[in-house]
Amino acid sequence: MVTSNYYKTLDVNPTATQGEIRQAYRRLVKLFHPDTNTEVANHERIISINEAYEVLGDPQRRKSYDRQLNQNYQRYRNISQDYQKHHKRRQNVDEDLQKWINNVYKPVNKIIIQILKPLKSEIDDLAADPFDDELLESFQDYLETSRNLLKKAHNLFNSQPNPSNFAGVAAHLYYCLNQVSDGIEDLELFTLNYDDSYLHTGQELFRIADRLRQEAQAAIKQ
Repeated sequence: MVTSNYYKTLDVNPTATQGEIRQAYRRLVKLFHPDTNTEVANHERIISINEAYEVLGDPQRRKSYDRQLNQNYQRYRNISQDYQKHHKRRQNVDEDLQKWINNVYKPVNKIIIQILKPLKSEIDDLAADPFDDELLESFQDYLETSRNLLKKAHNLFNSQPNPSNFAGVAAHLYYCLNQVSDGIEDLELFTLNYDDSYLHTGQELFRIADRLRQEAQAAIKQ
């Protein structure tokens, strides 16, 4: 394996002729030799110059060296290309992830809050008189709005592939939407038969949905 660039040592181009290599060698030896120039004399430099010339000054050894130098270059080039590809893939992944967060997670999370947050006040209002037509109609309007919002959330959730490195967040969001859907169905059943068990079940499903939403949010912030 080549560890030194002898062409740089002799300050010549890799395409230099043997004559140009000899001239460069003699010039450098004269420049750094203590007998000819004490001001810039450098013993270590003389050793490296001689080492380089022993290889490049011999046509056969130079051919072998050039092959190894080219192999080193190809190896470095392949590593560099692999790194660039990896960096590009990583960049694309980060961009896709941010796009999913902005276009899917954030709007879906906002919609879920719009559905869950009003439930307590809606039930409190209804509790005044569950059989009052106006109160019941207002509660049904809330459920209808919630169904429309849920449909929008599902469409947003399915609009982009879920990022593999955020699969847990996507799963929490998916199950959260399912719990909201089931909760709306139970709350709707209450409006049909006034059975309080459906009201309690709907509230519990909404609580589960909110917990899943918060867990997804916590994972996003990590």
